[in-house]
Amino acid sequence: MPDLMDGGPGSAPGAWSEARCREVIAPLLVGRGALLPVLHAVQNELGWIDPRAVPVIADELNLSRAEVHGVVTFYRDFRPEPPARHAVRICRAEACQATGAEQLVARARAHLGIAVGATTADGSVSLDDVFCLGNCALGPSVTVDGSLHGRVDEDHLVALLGEAGERAG
Repeated sequence: MPDLMDGGPGSAPGAWSEARCREVIAPLLVGRGALLPVLHAVQNELGWIDPRAVPVIADELNLSRAEVHGVVTFYRDFRPEPPARHAVRICRAEACQATGAEQLVARARAHLGIAVGATTADGSVSLDDVFCLGNCALGPSVTVDGSLHGRVDEDHLVALLGEAGERAG
């Protein structure tokens, strides 16, 4: 069974193949409620939920395309487009808000020239928020490609963004 937790932002997506998509889905077709595990497995394998996968998944699970599409677009963790090469996530939970998270979000938006939930035009960096990284005592916290950073101030954030951009180039 595929590891459903791997394949996060920064991992290389696989090439689209209907046969590969069906291969990823097959072991998960047991029991009820397979849609979420199937979507996680497809995204883990391919890096995102390619729109061409929606009818395949719907067919395999005997669901409508609208049902599958609705779940893909409802949950923020499913990507309906290829992931950026680097993912920056800023915690906006209460503890991080109290220590400057909103200023970090504003600085990241200005530095990258994108809104939260967007990816730079060159596909190098995505900016997202998250509502707890479990690092409350060291807020504000940020992850870059899954690597956790605590007590991040604006200068540290700009350095992290610069490093991500340099690795993307």
